[in-house]
Amino acid sequence: MKIAVASGKGGTGKTTISTNLAYVEAQKGKQVVYVDCDVEEPNGHIFLQPEILASWPVGIMVPSVNESQCSLCGQCGQICAYSAIVCLGSQVMVFPEMCHSCGGCWLVCPVGAISQQLREMGRVEIGRAKSIQFVQGILTIGEAMSPPVIRAVKEAIPESEFIVLDAPPGASCPVIETIRHCDFVILVTEPTPFGLNDLKIAVDVARELKYPFGVVVNRADPSFSEVQDYCRQRRIPVLAEIPDDRRIAEAYSTGKLICEAVPEWIPLFEEMLNRLTNELESVRALAS
Repeated sequence: MKIAVASGKGGTGKTTISTNLAYVEAQKGKQVVYVDCDVEEPNGHIFLQPEILASWPVGIMVPSVNESQCSLCGQCGQICAYSAIVCLGSQVMVFPEMCHSCGGCWLVCPVGAISQQLREMGRVEIGRAKSIQFVQGILTIGEAMSPPVIRAVKEAIPESEFIVLDAPPGASCPVIETIRHCDFVILVTEPTPFGLNDLKIAVDVARELKYPFGVVVNRADPSFSEVQDYCRQRRIPVLAEIPDDRRIAEAYSTGKLICEAVPEWIPLFEEMLNRLTNELESVRALAS
């Protein structure tokens, strides 16, 4: 099973949910992989404290122009949709940070003056946190595009019984790249007007991509029922409601897993997984 944990906004508790789910499944003796795809600000390592066993750079191929061979025809600039390569007078200028590595420029060059070179954008690290296998990506500071690093992170995932991917916040390309090819998406939200607004955006994304999903309400507040009302009206399963417990906040602030610091919450995460499994089985039954 491959699960992505996402949210419409940051700070809702994605890493809290994903790391504790990994912990609970690992305690059952399952092969578990935790994957931190929030490459701009990975923080799963704070709670799992893995030993990093391997690390390597990742990036994309960008054009390199041999000016002595270039005929200045301008075809490379005409085909580039992102203006990453431009022919200006007697010079061809390359802007690697704008390149999406489509390969069009070096394919259309009639004289073969354009070659490819690797532009490093980040790193992938793999390791182990006791019985949990650990994979994370780290985007180089200043880089604007994280999907290439996320793709490299996903390619490094080992085969396992249970894989949980900690997605970046929001609902843009990095999130879509993370949840692609997952079996189920958990959308984490909080009981606030901002949380509800961004949950609606995330729900639209999941439904547009036709992925089965459910909602987890973190820091649940009985005085704010709008999130539950919305889910009920839209027939969205609420997998769990995590209370606003001071002990949970204290554990989080010191980099501890909830299920280690407050073991009485382990059944809540087990029930979350049971509901998720039932939802997934229902979706698959309907599809067949």
